[in-house]
Amino acid sequence: MLHSMTGFARESAETAIGTLTWEIRAVNHRYLDVQFKLPEDLRPKEQTFRQQASSSLGRGKVECALYFRRALDQSSEMQIDTNLVELIGHRISDLTAKLPNVAAVNPIEILRWPGVIQQAEIDVEPLVAEAGALLDKALAAIGEMRANEGQRITDMLESRCAEIESIAATVRTRMPEVLDAARAKQKERLANLDIEADPARLEVELALLATKIDVDEELDRLESHLVEIRDALREQKPVGRRLDFLMQELNREANTLGSKSADTETTRAAVDLKVLIEQMREQIQNVE
Repeated sequence: MLHSMTGFARESAETAIGTLTWEIRAVNHRYLDVQFKLPEDLRPKEQTFRQQASSSLGRGKVECALYFRRALDQSSEMQIDTNLVELIGHRISDLTAKLPNVAAVNPIEILRWPGVIQQAEIDVEPLVAEAGALLDKALAAIGEMRANEGQRITDMLESRCAEIESIAATVRTRMPEVLDAARAKQKERLANLDIEADPARLEVELALLATKIDVDEELDRLESHLVEIRDALREQKPVGRRLDFLMQELNREANTLGSKSADTETTRAAVDLKVLIEQMREQIQNVE
């Protein structure tokens, strides 16, 4: 089953000391590239979270951001670093003396200065456990989203494979007619030259012509690639790169079919094949 590389998930949970929120964004990428944005207290656990994410994702550039909003503990007294406040006050006084026209500083702004309000230390381990469980939930959510998008891509690819198969069957059915027309045209050209052709030599030339414009081998390979694509669509592992390679092979056969074309219908069929293959290739760029 295919999975898209794009997706988004957001999961939150209330803990005893605050609110945890994971946001995961995933876009296309050649490899798996997982990046984390974590609160300061949880940065040492990045490797643990990275292993969780890597076990759930195959490819894509994935941004995982964890936000923690600490609950207000009304039972505890607000602790202020008075030494830091005094130091800030002295610096403000010095600046005010040099810049007398500067507006007075609001004390609330001083409270917002990093380190002025001292919060009690938190027990990180329980928070890590809850963050890990919440990450699993977020990964499951984005996995479901990517799987749903993957199913839509699968349906589209199956549809295009059927169209390619139909075009290939039509070309194969018409090939005897195309070969007969090419032989007749070659004989007509010789007749118009009003010269006597060696029958044996003529048969050799006609056989060479038939070999030159025969596309049975290309059609066989085309159909073989379609079988491989359908097999890949049923795989339970990432197959984006394999599908991308198969698109190159399909395109190669369509190009050869066009170069060997001996009539307008075959040329049109080659063009239609290239359009379908390009539509498939564009979608496969999103596949894990």
